[in-house]
Amino acid sequence: MPCLTRRTLLAASGAALATPALAQPRYPNRPIQLIVPWGAGGGTDATARIVGTLLERDLGQPVNVVNRTGGSGVVGHSAIATAAPDGYTIGMITVEIAMMHWQGLTELRPTSYTPLALMNQDPPGVTVAQNSPHADIRALAQAIRERPAGTFRASGTGQGGIWHLALVGWLQAMGLRGDHVRWVPSNGAAPAMQELAAGGVDLVTCSIPEARAMIDANRARALAIMAPERNPLFANVPTLNETLGIRYSTGAWRGIAGPRNLPPEIANTLSAALKRAYDNREFQEFMSSRGFGTVWGDAAQFASFMAEADRAMGEAMRGAGLARG
Repeated sequence: MPCLTRRTLLAASGAALATPALAQPRYPNRPIQLIVPWGAGGGTDATARIVGTLLERDLGQPVNVVNRTGGSGVVGHSAIATAAPDGYTIGMITVEIAMMHWQGLTELRPTSYTPLALMNQDPPGVTVAQNSPHADIRALAQAIRERPAGTFRASGTGQGGIWHLALVGWLQAMGLRGDHVRWVPSNGAAPAMQELAAGGVDLVTCSIPEARAMIDANRARALAIMAPERNPLFANVPTLNETLGIRYSTGAWRGIAGPRNLPPEIANTLSAALKRAYDNREFQEFMSSRGFGTVWGDAAQFASFMAEADRAMGEAMRGAGLARG
């Protein structure tokens, strides 16, 4: 039997201690949660689910999409920001993160996250119920001008969200106060469209792709789009400039981020996987078939994009009287 010296025993014990460090499992080695701050069925939810599907295939681990709604987007965005920075909870953050803190709804802002990728940007449309008496955007605009403030009700997202601000901008462009149409908050475009079809509101300002299900079901009609050009997939929907001579456009955006202080190696792994998902034909065809706009920004570009969005949204909301402080 070989003699075990003290030096041999120490060397062996040192190797045993080193083994766990060498055997650290590669990220990811368990399911990832992808949080969506808005309701199921809307554009943010649909985009997150195709991204989650492609990430799951790429990374070899389940990616579970979880809708965390409430607080005009605050609940879900907070869940992303406050998660453990281990890469197992990420989320789809939206333009509202550059707006909510201006309203005093939250302290969260773009710098509360580790940006990973910008993947989508869409302009809003103006949609009415199928049985609306307003045949086109001119008739609707005229009725809004002629009726007292508060007569018309609109929805599409939470109070002060991008679709609300889109309405405010359109009203101001027509020479009206931003609150001339009363805003009814909702947890995203899908519930807002349900409310429209039920007669609870008179119009919805959300992206046309988000309204598409109701439009295809002949329960809603899109009257106009707030963009410089028509969307080729909805070529019969005119721009505000074509119909009303108003050069007003805005848009929503969506990207993937994690909590602050996400380790660089994990952030890089996720960003690379997101780029492969973005370039995937399945993603591009999914987005195109639904009329969703695609735009790529890597982590650094997404950070710069959000910083500029934060500045612009603050300026717009102050002008609309929606900012606090």
